[in-house]
Amino acid sequence: MAKTMSSSLSAATMPLLSIFLFSLFSFVAQAAVPRNATFKYVNGGEFGPYVVEYDGNYRTLPVFSSPFQLCFYNTTPNAFTLALRMATTRSESLFRWVWEANRGNPVRENATLAFGADGNLVLADAGGRVAWQTNTANKGVVGFKLLPNGNLVLHDSKGNFVWQSFDHPTDTLLVGQSLRAGGPAKLVSRASERDNVDGSYSLVLETKRLALYYKSVLYFSPSDWFFVPESYLQYVKIYASPDTEEGYAYDIGLDYQVANSSSSGNRILARPKYNSTLSFLRLGIDGNLRLYTYYDKVDWGAWEVTYTLFDRDSAESECQMPERCGAWGICEDNQCVACPLSNGLVGWSKDCKAKKLTSCGVKDFRYYKVEGVDHFMSKFTTGDGVNESACGKKCSADCKCLGYFYHGESSKCWIAYDLNTLTKVSNSTHVGYIKVPNH
Repeated sequence: MAKTMSSSLSAATMPLLSIFLFSLFSFVAQAAVPRNATFKYVNGGEFGPYVVEYDGNYRTLPVFSSPFQLCFYNTTPNAFTLALRMATTRSESLFRWVWEANRGNPVRENATLAFGADGNLVLADAGGRVAWQTNTANKGVVGFKLLPNGNLVLHDSKGNFVWQSFDHPTDTLLVGQSLRAGGPAKLVSRASERDNVDGSYSLVLETKRLALYYKSVLYFSPSDWFFVPESYLQYVKIYASPDTEEGYAYDIGLDYQVANSSSSGNRILARPKYNSTLSFLRLGIDGNLRLYTYYDKVDWGAWEVTYTLFDRDSAESECQMPERCGAWGICEDNQCVACPLSNGLVGWSKDCKAKKLTSCGVKDFRYYKVEGVDHFMSKFTTGDGVNESACGKKCSADCKCLGYFYHGESSKCWIAYDLNTLTKVSNSTHVGYIKVPNH
C-alpha cells in the first residue's frame, strides 16, 4: 500500500517538478551574458604616448565613454593596476585616474580582464591568480557598460545595476557618486606617487559629520558643512548643477540627506563659469581635499583645481595638515618655520626629525619642552581632562608614545604616537613634551 501511495505522489509531482526545472533553466538562460558581449583583454603591447598622473605607463582597453577609458597602468615595472582614466587628447591635458580595481594587489604583464557568460568580471594574473573580481557570477548579469558619468556597471536584463564602480571608490568621488551610511563610507588616500597602496589618510562619513583621519587620529572635521545634532547622515554626494540665480553657470558641491527624514541640504564648494559636470573630489596623498574640474572646450589647461580645503587663500591653514612639515616641524602662516630639537629651535628642512628612541625604560629617556604649539589632533579631538603631571605619566607608561601635548587653561592632555607638524600659537600654555633618549 505504501508503495502504491508513493508511486501516486511521484506521478502527481512530476509535472510540477518539470515546470520548476524548466523555469529555472529558462531563468539561467535569460540571465546569461550573450556570447557577443563577453570578452577577454590581455595586458600587453605598446604603452600609450601621453602623460598620465603619477608619471606612469599605461595601456588602453576598448572600454570607452568620453572622457573616460579603462586602462592598465603602472608606476613601477611589471606592477599594473586596472583603472579608469579621465581626460581626452584634445587639449593634451594630463590623464587622471579616478577609480582603481586592485590597488595594493598589482598584476603583471599578460594579466587578463575577462567578462564571462556567468556575469562575473575577473582580473587575473598571468599565472591564473585572481587579483580582483566583482563576485557577480550567476546573479542575473547580462551586460557590462561604462556610463558617461564614469560609472562602470554590470546590469541585469531590466537594466538594474547588479554591481557598479560607484560603490567601490578609492580616493576619488565623481559627480553623482556618494559616501553612504552602511558603505561605501570612506575614501582612502594613495601612499605616494610611486607606491600604489593605501596611504595614511581617510575621509569618513560618520553619523553626524564628515571626518578626516591621519591613521586613526582625527585631524579635521568640517562642522560648518553639515550640522545634524539629532539625526544621522544617510549620504553625502558630489553634485554639479546650473545656478543661474547667482549669475554663475554651475555650482559644484556636496549634497547631503538625513536618514529617516526629508531633511537635506548642500554645501557649495566652487562656482566655475562653465559646465562643471566633469568634476571629482580627491583625497590627496598629502591629506588635502581638492576638487578637480575638467572643461575640454579649450585648447590647453582643460583641468582646473576649483576647490582646495587647506589653502593659503582659505580659512583652513595648511598648518593643519599632519605632514605639512614632514616627520617633524613647526608651521606658521602656512610655512614650516622651525625644527624643534632638544637644544632649541633651528631652521627647518626636510631632514628635520626627532631623535629615535632606543628603549622605553623610564630611565632611558627624558622630555624636552616646546612652548606655544598645538599638535594637529588637539583642535578636533577632545583630549583627557587631567593635570600636566598625570599627562606625562600616561605618556611615560606607553612605549608607543613619542610625546604629549597639554593645554594649561583647559587642563587637556593628548598623547601622540606620531609627531609630524606642530602649529605655532600665541598661547604659551599650549605646550608639547617630546621624548628623547638619555644617551
